[in-house]
Amino acid sequence: MTKPLGLLIASFDISACAEDEFHDWYDTEHIPDRKKVPGFLTLERWVSADNPKVVLAIYDLQSIDVLQSPQYLPIGYHNPSPWTRRLMPKCKRVLRFVGDQIAPGNVIAPRAAGGLLFMGFNLEPGAEEEYARWMDQEHLPNLAKVPGVLSARRFVATEGTHKYIAVYHLSAPEVCSSPQWLQARETPWTHSIRPRTRERLRITCRPYRREA
Repeated sequence: MTKPLGLLIASFDISACAEDEFHDWYDTEHIPDRKKVPGFLTLERWVSADNPKVVLAIYDLQSIDVLQSPQYLPIGYHNPSPWTRRLMPKCKRVLRFVGDQIAPGNVIAPRAAGGLLFMGFNLEPGAEEEYARWMDQEHLPNLAKVPGVLSARRFVATEGTHKYIAVYHLSAPEVCSSPQWLQARETPWTHSIRPRTRERLRITCRPYRREA
C-alpha cells in the first residue's frame, strides 16, 4: 500500500530574535540543506498576515519516513547545527507538526499561492469519526469551491501539539474572510463540530519575501 504524503510545519515568533539573522539562517542554511534531501517535495516560507514577527515554514514530504532517512538525520530536528543552536533559544516556538495527508489524496502545495490559512486543533474524546465525516463530506469540498482557494487539505499528526490540521493555499490572504468563504464555512454541521474542538490555532499568511 502506498504511504500517504507527509507534511512538516514549523512556526516561530521571532520578536526576540535578530530578524535579519533569522532570515539569513533560513535562506542560506536551513532551506538549502533540506533541498538536498530526497523526498522533500516543496519548501515554502510564510509570514503571518496579522503579525509579521510570526513566521511559518511548510514542507510537503514523499512520506514522513523522509524525516528518518540517513540524508535527513544529520541535519534534522534532533541534530541541530551550531547556528541553529545559537538562534533557537531566541525564538518562541508556535508550532511543530509532522503528519500524514488524509484528504483529498496525494496532493502537494500549488505553486505561486498568494496566501495560506493554517488551522490546527485537537478534539474532545469521541469526536474523531464525526470530525472526519464533516471534513471529507462537507467542509473541505465546500471551501475548495470558494473563488481564490487553490487547494484544501487535511492532515493528522504523528508528532506535534495539534493532532488535526487543515491547510488552505489561497490566491491572497483575504480569500479566507470573503463572503463566499464565510457562507461555505458557516453551516449547521460546522456549528455542531466547532464546540468539540480544543486548543485551536489559526494563522493566516502571506508569502515570505526577503526585502532587498
